Amino acid sequence: MDKQSRSKLGINTRLAHGGYDPTDYHGFVNPPVVHASTVLFPDAQTMATGNQPYTYATHGTPTTDALCRAIDELEGSAGTLLVPSGLLAVTLPLLAFLSPGDHLLMVDSCYGNTHYFCNTTLKRLGVEVEYYDPLIGAGIEKLIKPNTKVVFTESPGSNTFEMQDIPAIAEKAHAAGAVVMMDNTWATPIHFKALDYGVDISIHAVTKYPSGHADILMGTVSANEKHFKTLEQTYTALGLCVSGDDAYQVLRGLRTMGLRMERHAENALAIAEWLEKQDGVLEVLHPALPSHAGHEIYKRDFTGGGGVFSIVIEGGKAQAHAFLDALEIFGLGYSWGGFASLAVHVRLNDRQITGKNYAGTVIRLQIGLEDKEDLIADIAKGLAAARAA
Repeated sequence: MDKQSRSKLGINTRLAHGGYDPTDYHGFVNPPVVHASTVLFPDAQTMATGNQPYTYATHGTPTTDALCRAIDELEGSAGTLLVPSGLLAVTLPLLAFLSPGDHLLMVDSCYGNTHYFCNTTLKRLGVEVEYYDPLIGAGIEKLIKPNTKVVFTESPGSNTFEMQDIPAIAEKAHAAGAVVMMDNTWATPIHFKALDYGVDISIHAVTKYPSGHADILMGTVSANEKHFKTLEQTYTALGLCVSGDDAYQVLRGLRTMGLRMERHAENALAIAEWLEKQDGVLEVLHPALPSHAGHEIYKRDFTGGGGVFSIVIEGGKAQAHAFLDALEIFGLGYSWGGFASLAVHVRLNDRQITGKNYAGTVIRLQIGLEDKEDLIADIAKGLAAARAA
């Protein structure tokens, strides 16, 4: 079945079959893992012209290409590039489209390490970085300058889960000639096809849901036709690539991602609804809840959610640590998207605008694939410990 025919199928069917045709490799269901650096040429003329599918492993192998094709089918993108981490998926397009003297509008609720890159590397390179309120919507037009080259979005926001009006922002950015980028790791293209809503470059930490097993670091950057060539030029110049083994494992995880995300989302929403009724919980920051300020945008644009959200509990650091230390099923660790539940005390000291006015302390929960009744009981122990503290 060709790519166009697959595009009409359901998401789980596309995940199961995208990116690789078994008839290309003797009928084997999964692609071979190609371990390579050097690629040989049949003659000097071919070597001089580079006129063969593969020339050197940094430019791709059959294994990495299979993953790129699968992501392109999900994103609807003209091309996808694989990078060694989710953070590099953020920094690569910023480096590709920004030069000294340019102006970047960065959403204030972005991933913390994105803040760090902007405040260090980009400023050192002479890029003017301005943070904006994630709730600004079409009002971003007032912040756009003649030298604004990129508007960067992330929805929902990292740790605090503000919903952005991506179509409204994209419309104003494009009118000014700016490139729109989005960190779409939370929803993935399963639940939000960013390019269909005006985003030019969709960024994803495939460390999270596509991998799904907390054992791979990788990012993807997918672009529309207009912007892919510029992105690829910087990618090539930096010598970026990923291993065949890691690409294979992510492609393998992709096959079950739809089913896993259903369980993550179902567990998370049930737990979020339960948490809204618990003593000591001041606020539940999950956009699928009707109580969330961005719920209408979530319903309008997203077809589903992820398994990560935050809660605001009474107290400060002592209560946060008591909550975390009482947990037995939840691990204390960064990242998310894996099969096991995690919890972390959120620090928002890098923010300039958002997340400073909560009445308590913020805990982020990654809801895994365990039975939700067990997770609820574990969280209840944490809340009791926090109240006692």
